[in-house]
Amino acid sequence: MAEHDGREPEQSLFEAPPEAEQERMVEAILFAAAEPVTVAELNARMPHGADAARALESLRRRYDGRGVQVVRIDTAWAIRTAPDLGFLMQKEVVETRKLSRAAIETLAIIAYHQPVTRAEIEEIRGVAVSRGTVDQLLEMEWIRFGRRRMTPGRPVTFVVTSEFLDHFGLESARDLPGLRDLRAAGLLENRPPPGTDDGEDGDQGQSEMFTPDPEDGNDGEPPA
Repeated sequence: MAEHDGREPEQSLFEAPPEAEQERMVEAILFAAAEPVTVAELNARMPHGADAARALESLRRRYDGRGVQVVRIDTAWAIRTAPDLGFLMQKEVVETRKLSRAAIETLAIIAYHQPVTRAEIEEIRGVAVSRGTVDQLLEMEWIRFGRRRMTPGRPVTFVVTSEFLDHFGLESARDLPGLRDLRAAGLLENRPPPGTDDGEDGDQGQSEMFTPDPEDGNDGEPPA
């Protein structure tokens, strides 16, 4: 048996970094990332033997109560401003991009009923869904194509994206916005729908979103 020569043993190439260092690594990645990062992606970037999930949980506790927080968005993680300080980040803009009534209804149906096909969307709305409406939501990256249904014709389905959840500060599609949130985001005009007494009864969920507008008819969408 070799005698100990008093020197510190060399660190193994496969030895995981200290937990504090792993936490710093996760913090750096999330801070620099343009989009939310999954645990698998964190592990892929970190040294062999690192435990990104454990470091992430420790980092989240460390940021609890601070001006920014480590939040979960669907299956990924990101650093975001604390919700109660969001007003400090607001900036007035001259032009706000709004969705049409048809797009709002289509988006709401997809969010509440995903995965859902175009035919199912049309059945719920009662009118045809134009290609332009779906293309706009795809372009905004708020919806994406899901798996095809194992039914005749194998129709494609639609689901909401992580970008949609991130925009509304949602962890998952189980916690969806009402009309008040959509108005606050500038996606719906602050006026009462025709036939209602008060347009600020906003948080009635999808039932109000699907109320047909007698003035709009079929929302101006030609049959597909």
